[in-house]
Amino acid sequence: MKETSLKASLNPLTTPVIAIIGRPNVGKSTLVNRILGKRQAIVDDQPGVTRDRAYFPSQWNGKDFILMDTGGLVPDGDGAFESEINQQVQMALQEAHVVVFLVDGKSGITALDSQIAHQLRQHKKKVLLAVNKVDTFDDQPFIHEFHQLGLGQPVPVSALHGSGGVGDLLDAMVLEGYAELEKERHEDDTPLESSGIMRVALVGRPNVGKSSILNKLAGKERVIVSDIPGTTRDAVDWTVNWEGRPYTFVDTAGIRKKGRVDYGVELFSVDRSIRAVEESDVTVMLLNAEEGVTEQDKKIVEISHKAGNALVLVMNKWDLVEDKNTHSAQEFSKKVYAEMPHANFAPILFTSAKTGQRLHKIFEHIDKVFENNHRRVKTSLVNQLITEAVSFNPPPRIKNKTLNVLYSTQTSVAPPTFVLFVNNAKLMKDSYRRYLEHRLRANIDFEGAPIRILARTRGEKKD
Repeated sequence: MKETSLKASLNPLTTPVIAIIGRPNVGKSTLVNRILGKRQAIVDDQPGVTRDRAYFPSQWNGKDFILMDTGGLVPDGDGAFESEINQQVQMALQEAHVVVFLVDGKSGITALDSQIAHQLRQHKKKVLLAVNKVDTFDDQPFIHEFHQLGLGQPVPVSALHGSGGVGDLLDAMVLEGYAELEKERHEDDTPLESSGIMRVALVGRPNVGKSSILNKLAGKERVIVSDIPGTTRDAVDWTVNWEGRPYTFVDTAGIRKKGRVDYGVELFSVDRSIRAVEESDVTVMLLNAEEGVTEQDKKIVEISHKAGNALVLVMNKWDLVEDKNTHSAQEFSKKVYAEMPHANFAPILFTSAKTGQRLHKIFEHIDKVFENNHRRVKTSLVNQLITEAVSFNPPPRIKNKTLNVLYSTQTSVAPPTFVLFVNNAKLMKDSYRRYLEHRLRANIDFEGAPIRILARTRGEKKD
């Protein structure tokens, strides 16, 4: 993981998963934000904003847990997304150790509440009943009617104001969550081992196939897949185990230029996607083989590069490209690198989310670029390579002055960063910096890793 901050998600084998479910617009995402203490889940008055299951590492009184936000449940819904949302919530019930069923204290029990309660009783899952929008003491009497749902003692909360029994609810969530986890551990004989999990951001323009690939990798319908651009609005985490190693994939909303995004939910989603990249270790960027490289693809690479992430380019929908010959992939790669020279260090994988073609190789590429992004080189070898490069191709004279490289060393990883102590840092031009990077890559395997070369004038103090 990056040295500045450990980008690791919580392991669902060692940390209880708490799912918050309920009918649309009862305040689930508001409660999530209240628990997290920040605006993480998207909140909007429009029902159905949260469509996928979103996972958030959380903590209460020193105890870690994974908080799961879900789409509003409509048991008999038949709208454009309602059946998909229902499917997601049903899968949440399978994954969660404890379910928090959130209802609206202002509205009272609705027919939908009764239907959902019936489904929860059938699942025999540990359920905590939380009555939201109990904002004042005068609202307290409203909670008693929820005893009719047959799900135990209702806990009054105010997700908006943080008052009521939010603390009591969190106490119960953690207590019951770890109890269910321990029960599950004894049933499955699963050893409790904590470990940092590599975070992989799946990014790309809208409707390029991110959710389809994630579902293939996870082996289940993890996120909603639709032909309608912009279906994925949240940054959604999912831990996939491949050959005994866990990978946390973050399926992000399609990134578009903010100038083309309306203020509100979608703009917030784009910001969340950018933050998801910045908080990941590896960026897997999807391109559309039928459309090639766009200006927005280049922008996404810049975001990843700035974050110092390892990078893998995945050319999706390769099965739809006609007239392929034995050289087409190689020729296509040259074209991609020509249009995105700042990504020419990244491997390109040609896949199809529809057929599953070569998708399993994503893990091999992720492992390799992650390792390369954390590669350390001995100072003696760094000095040798830089000295040889300068001797072979000396830097050009600038105003009768020549750049002299006195000493070189690697200072950090993720990304690999090299500091060159020179006579005058202003004499280091970008073209020569790129030349030195090329020489380093020619001798050391840094495929998929962005390299940073910094020049520092001898005697200059580090900022």
